[in-house]
Order: sequence, then structure tokens, then C-alpha cells
Amino acid sequence: MSESDANLVSRALEGDLTAYATLMARYRRDLGRYAFHMLGDRHDAEEALQDAFVRAFRSLAQCEQPERFAAWLFRILVNRCRSARTRRRRLRAAFVHHPAPDLADHAEPAEAMAWREEIARALAVLQPNQREAFLLRYVEGLSYEEMATLTGVGESALRMRVKRARDRMRELLSDVYVGGP
Repeated sequence: MSESDANLVSRALEGDLTAYATLMARYRRDLGRYAFHMLGDRHDAEEALQDAFVRAFRSLAQCEQPERFAAWLFRILVNRCRSARTRRRRLRAAFVHHPAPDLADHAEPAEAMAWREEIARALAVLQPNQREAFLLRYVEGLSYEEMATLTGVGESALRMRVKRARDRMRELLSDVYVGGP
């Protein structure tokens, strides 16, 4: 049986770096997936994730509910991704933007790879607030209540963002998926 987040947080606050490393390992994959989908770039996602882990470590004493460490850390990552998008927008205004990274290094059948690329392109077209809501709902599987807590946005606004994102994704992918929804 694995140790609870609250116990690991308590040990980390007492100076046990191994406890914090365990927390990082526990949430790295899921948070990394979210950051990649939000930012669309592996390097930017890794940077946002590392920044979130560092900020969380520095602020660990401010985690008021250690048993909800995962939600607290996720909120930090959501904010780091928002900051990264803002920074990238500023850079795009000054520099020419190059296409998304080549995903061909994965050993997947060509059809599955093409489908993933189309989904990534469609996600990239969504407005950032719609992309965020869509990913939180359908990739991370959060409830609207959890999403509202993480983002600070009301549940009804989040429901509308998810609906608009879902409709836009359906529209963008309908040409690709002939037997589509």
C-alpha cells in the first residue's frame, strides 16, 4: 500500500526530499500529459511541469490541505501553463512561428499517428480557455466542480467552454473522420 499524499507532504516539510520525490513521481505522468496537451510542445510542457514542481516545493507549507496535494499541485500547473501561453504569444508577436514538433519518433501505425496529429492540430486551433476546459474535462476526467476549483472560473462558464470546444473539435475533425460523430 502506498503512503498517502498527506504523509508524504508532512515528511517533505520535515526535510525528507525522498518524500517529495515520491510525490513528483506519483503525479509526473498525468501532469506532464496535461501540460503537453495545453502547450502543444514537449519542451514547453516539461518546463512548465518542472516550474510547477519547484514552485510547489517552495510553497509546500502553504498547502492547507495536504490530503488534497494533487489538486493543489494541479492548480499550480494550470497557472504555469497559462503563463507559458502568454509568454509564447508575446514571442510569436516578435518572431516567426514554426510548426509543432515532429511526432514521427513514436512507433505507431501510420493511421493512428495521422489521427493523433489531426487531434493535436484541432486542439491547437481551439481558443486557449476552451482547450483548457476540454482537456480538464475529457483528458483529465475532472468534474465541473473540480475544474472550477482549479481554474477559478464558474461551473456554468466551464460547461459552455467545454460545449463550444466539443462542437469545434467535432467540426474540425469531421473531414478527417469520415464515419464521424
